[in-house]
Amino acid sequence: MKRAGFKIPLFSVLIWLCSVAAGQSQDTWESVLKEMDEEGNITFATFKTTRIANGHSVEQVKRGVLDVRINHRFGDVSEGFDNFFGLDNAVTRIGFDYGITNGLMIGVGRSTLNKEYDGFAKVKLVGQAKKKSPVTVDYLAGMSVISEKIDVPELKFWNRASYVHQLLVARKINESFSLQVMPTYLHYNLTNLSSEKNNLFALGFAGRYKITSRTALTCEYYVVPKDMRRQGNFNPLTIGIDIETGGHVFQLFVSNASGVTERSLFTATTSRFEKGELHIGFNISRVFTVGR
Repeated sequence: MKRAGFKIPLFSVLIWLCSVAAGQSQDTWESVLKEMDEEGNITFATFKTTRIANGHSVEQVKRGVLDVRINHRFGDVSEGFDNFFGLDNAVTRIGFDYGITNGLMIGVGRSTLNKEYDGFAKVKLVGQAKKKSPVTVDYLAGMSVISEKIDVPELKFWNRASYVHQLLVARKINESFSLQVMPTYLHYNLTNLSSEKNNLFALGFAGRYKITSRTALTCEYYVVPKDMRRQGNFNPLTIGIDIETGGHVFQLFVSNASGVTERSLFTATTSRFEKGELHIGFNISRVFTVGR
């Protein structure tokens, strides 16, 4: 095992506090949103929901809205009939996202893989608008902790923690087509092997093509440099479809990733898409207005 030289990255704490402060300041994204909307220049609905598939999109939960999310990933279909083409194995995450303002949301969740708890904050920095900005930019900071029992007495709470920072940069090209780039930084307080690095960088690419007013095709791919990728892991690729039905958004997809959080996405993707080692998955989102 390899421990990092510090328990909580100071950079993580500072950026998290800055993001919350930005959402609570007087000149909030909400006021900018109102100004742009009055001019009729702001771009809406770059993506169908706050997630593309596994990763986040630039969309935000509106102020006072609670988004209850269920993410489900089946096992490897290439395992055949013995595991009923992956249906005997599953990973599930149940999460709750809430809009503090129209430009700041927070979320918590729990995943069955490694019994992992996670939390995040996402703040909108820039909105795509005519004469204002060609892209929408969000910043995300998150933390996750593995809670499954591990027979290592000296393993402390902070040794189980990991942190993620991500910029989400998206552009709605036209009414049907949207693109997003996701530069990502992860820090692990403890790695499994001394040869593994505590810091990992990844670059994500995603797209959405609208078929009808309620359906859209999506694709999401993350590239992790080979010298940072853990042994036996591969770059996660996901292809899916979004279906909106009233207050629900149903996302169905195939992926070589079985994990749900950013940590598991980059350290537990041991299947290969090109070899047909695929996982069928779906996300269900149901929103409730619980605040003013």
